Amino acid sequence: MTDLYDLAIIGGGPAGVAAGVYASRKQLKTIFIAKEFGGQSVVSPDIQNWIGTASISGENLAKDLEEHLKTYAGNIVGIEKGVLVTKVDKKENHFVIQTTNGKSYEAKTVLVATGSTRRKLDVPGAEEFDNKGLTYCASCDGPLFADKDVAVIGGGNAAFETAAQLLAYAKTVTLLNRSDKFRADEVTVKKVLENPKMTAIKNVDIKEVRGAKFVNGLVYTDKEGKDIDLKVDGIFVEIGLIPTTNFVSGVTELNKYNQIIVDPKNQRSKTDGLWAAGDCTDGLYHQNNIAAGDAVKALEDIYMYIHTR
Repeated sequence: MTDLYDLAIIGGGPAGVAAGVYASRKQLKTIFIAKEFGGQSVVSPDIQNWIGTASISGENLAKDLEEHLKTYAGNIVGIEKGVLVTKVDKKENHFVIQTTNGKSYEAKTVLVATGSTRRKLDVPGAEEFDNKGLTYCASCDGPLFADKDVAVIGGGNAAFETAAQLLAYAKTVTLLNRSDKFRADEVTVKKVLENPKMTAIKNVDIKEVRGAKFVNGLVYTDKEGKDIDLKVDGIFVEIGLIPTTNFVSGVTELNKYNQIIVDPKNQRSKTDGLWAAGDCTDGLYHQNNIAAGDAVKALEDIYMYIHTR
């Protein structure tokens, strides 16, 4: 007979690992399933906002997360690394989790902490200079560009929030938006654009990222069809996130962005027995520390759920 776990944790970033550590400490029999440890920040060369650590690379953060979980896992948390979940099905009083290694796991509760992936800039030079001046995380890498000229690509709230962060230390910030309208809230747009160091350009088509060892500029086509060479030392891309939630699309309710809808008080989804934490949810803000906090909140609730049914 297949073992019935108290909890299945899906995802190996800060949210998943925080949940795994708490599950072990609370003695919840858990299966932890992750392709890898670290989450989106694994590619960042210098993370300066992971609380308790002044500076750490994404690679070392991933190692620390894995070591922390393994230190406390014992015989309580079983770790399946290098595996993806393909499908979660809800039965009467438990869930069945299918994986790419051909195994299936059954659990009373599920915590989805699979995060999301950044929508990549698909132009010549973008891949070459990824993490060499082109980045997808202002909160991770922004301080590295103090007193530099930088560009932000995008026109939504995330792009304007990134610009606002960068204005605290960059020399200038130029926001490039592909359409003639910003998708960000009008109040946010107005506030950011009032900064004298800020410039926003609409109707832009990004053509190329340029550089030597590191980014030194980009080329865009303006609304008149003219190619413009913009000299910048850094490029921050905010053109959307793709939540990793396809495997629960038929099990719980997703919003129009395919994020899992949760109650922010306890991270419960609209499906009984299923919680979600971090970037795969419809939470307003997404960062490593917030994801870990979401997961701890969820674990407290999962523990009570299991022991009070």
